[in-house]
Parts: sequence; C-alpha cells; structure tokens
Amino acid sequence: MKIFKSFDLELAEILKNGGIGVIPTDTIYGIVGSALNVDVVEKIYKLRKRNKKKPMIILIGSIDDLKLFGITLDSKTKRILSKIWPNKISVVLSCRNKKFSYLHKGTGSLAFRSPICINGSRNRGLAYFLKKTGPLVAPSANWEGYEPSRNIRGARGYFGDRIDFYVDAGTKMSLPSTLIMIKNGEIEILREGAVKLSVKSG
Repeated sequence: MKIFKSFDLELAEILKNGGIGVIPTDTIYGIVGSALNVDVVEKIYKLRKRNKKKPMIILIGSIDDLKLFGITLDSKTKRILSKIWPNKISVVLSCRNKKFSYLHKGTGSLAFRSPICINGSRNRGLAYFLKKTGPLVAPSANWEGYEPSRNIRGARGYFGDRIDFYVDAGTKMSLPSTLIMIKNGEIEILREGAVKLSVKSG
C-alpha cells in the first residue's frame, strides 16, 4: 500500500489492472476501482460493508463514456447533460443491459457523474485521470452507515492496508453531489446536494 500526493499515472495502471484505491473526488474522498471489472466492484462492496442491492455512483471522464454501458441518450437528455456537466451532479440513467447487472443490481439504472474541472486544482487532475482509467465506481470512503472520510487518516481507519493506494489531498469538506433524473426534458431532483438546480432543463 502506498500514499501519493497527486494523480500519478502509475495509479491509473493499477486501477486498470484490477487495483483499488482511495482518492479525492470533486466532493469528498471515494474508494474507487474499475466499473468495468466485476471482481473489483464486488471487492469494493465487501470493503465498504455495503448493501449489495444498492448500486454505486460511477465517475466518468466524459459523456462519451456512457456508450461503454450501452446507454443511448435522447436529444433532450444529451442537451441537458452537456449543460450541467462537468459538475457535482450525479445523474441516474436507464441501463437495463443484463451484462451490467453487477452494477445496477436489478434496478435497471445507474448513476453517473462527470467531475468538475477547476483550473489549477486537483479536480482538474481527476478529470484527466478518469480519461486514463476509464469509468470508476466511487462510493464514499467509509463503511456503510458510518461517517465519510474527510482525510486519509480517516480512510485508513476504515480500509487500512487492504487497498492498493491512497491519494492525499488534505482535508476535504463538501456536500455530496446533487442527484437527479431527467424525464421528458425536465430535471427531477432526487437528492439536494452541492449544486442547486432548477427542476426544469431551461
């Protein structure tokens, strides 16, 4: 287990090869692994002591990554996503492909987020990093029902040396992402969070 101070490309290779790490996301620290690797996803469920019936949010580098999950967007949804992403907004989209049942757990939907890019910050590094790793499941770095980790010390208290690496960005304090669905060209807010939105697409 190693601790890094930035999104070293060595870490992208670790994740692509089935590794698991804790990183600072655009909101709080998350425990991450490849969303396209069934074994990795199941290992993260075990590490987090998470209810296996509950899907996890997936971080993507761009809207084009949705194609990897067989998701085709209608014109209204694509237009809305192009307006609100990248941002601290997670969007629930239909994904009924049985190939991804290990992710959607029979719900027929998955939540995605394209993290915000801020020039000169580690968030910019995260957006670039995701283009190297591909989509990552990224639940908060804690056991289910426990307090989210605000720093690496807290995350290590949960996961210790059972993961491959940690990326230390100091203390992170943020509301969780805003969670939405898009129906008939309108935004339905499922959870208020870091970004305030109108219920309509505008």
